[in-house]
Amino acid sequence: MKDMNRASPEQSWDGRPFYSLNSWLKQTFGTKVYRLALDGGMDCPNRDGTVGRGGCIFCSGGGSGEFAAGQRTGAGCQPDVWERIEAAKRLVSNKIAQDGPYIAYFQSYTNTYAPVEYLRELFERAVSHPEVAALSVATRPDCLEPEKIRLLSSLNQVKPVWVELGLQTIHQKTADWIRRGYTLSCFEETLERLRQAGLTVIVHLILGLPGETKEQMLESVDYIATHAPAIGGIKLQLLHVLKGTDLAEMYEAEPFWMFSMDEYVDFVITCLEHLPPSMVIHRLTGDGPKKLLIAPAWSGDKKRVLNAFTRRFRQRGAWQGRLYGT
Repeated sequence: MKDMNRASPEQSWDGRPFYSLNSWLKQTFGTKVYRLALDGGMDCPNRDGTVGRGGCIFCSGGGSGEFAAGQRTGAGCQPDVWERIEAAKRLVSNKIAQDGPYIAYFQSYTNTYAPVEYLRELFERAVSHPEVAALSVATRPDCLEPEKIRLLSSLNQVKPVWVELGLQTIHQKTADWIRRGYTLSCFEETLERLRQAGLTVIVHLILGLPGETKEQMLESVDYIATHAPAIGGIKLQLLHVLKGTDLAEMYEAEPFWMFSMDEYVDFVITCLEHLPPSMVIHRLTGDGPKKLLIAPAWSGDKKRVLNAFTRRFRQRGAWQGRLYGT
């Protein structure tokens, strides 16, 4: 099975200045692949009192899965996974030019926060769908016990499995402030177990967390770079303030500094210059639901933002990995 970490960046760039997920997917599957956001019906230990209550301060009521297809009826009472896949296909049908293949992306809340028997039934059913080419599971490092990693490893022998971990920052002071609920050492221990199991790991970082300087944000990026190839992909996420979150209450009471579009585009390009050229870039910015977005308003115009990246890469003559290892 082809591994994300082994792809050649020279081939995958396709003349572009960074190694995009689209490049890797086309290289691996020979065609464009679409992601279907799914709700696995699970909660989060940072919400139900096991680790904390209320979740991370930026997390919305939908558990960062507002675009996910599925019903919030509790584990064990969910519609069949294939039904959810078909529902997700209908949600994106007006945006795509073909049917499949798809990535079954379990996005909402913490998608290994359930008994392994429940996870086995859920994920095996998902990968058995003929149009599903890969499985992506968003979770937390403190919810990946050995038996769950073994399950994901066995599924990885059938179709590619990605494990997405929301690190957000390496700085403990910030992690405490956003109520992340686990330590950096927990992340590192889980990352090593996932590496030993042969699983591809994608790490989420949030840029623009209040109180962090650009230098501190770049330290988190450099940390990710030093853990390649155990970390095969990265999602760079602009901090969004969404309605219904604790972060929104803080922002409305006392607005804090946020990136302008030009600042953000320029800073992300610097981040990419620090990352190894073989690391797949799954996201440059992200866009929250417009009906929930409070700030920054410019992030709602995704096409404009992506065009700004294209122009700025050209102006700077920049490329992913230019400063890696220097």
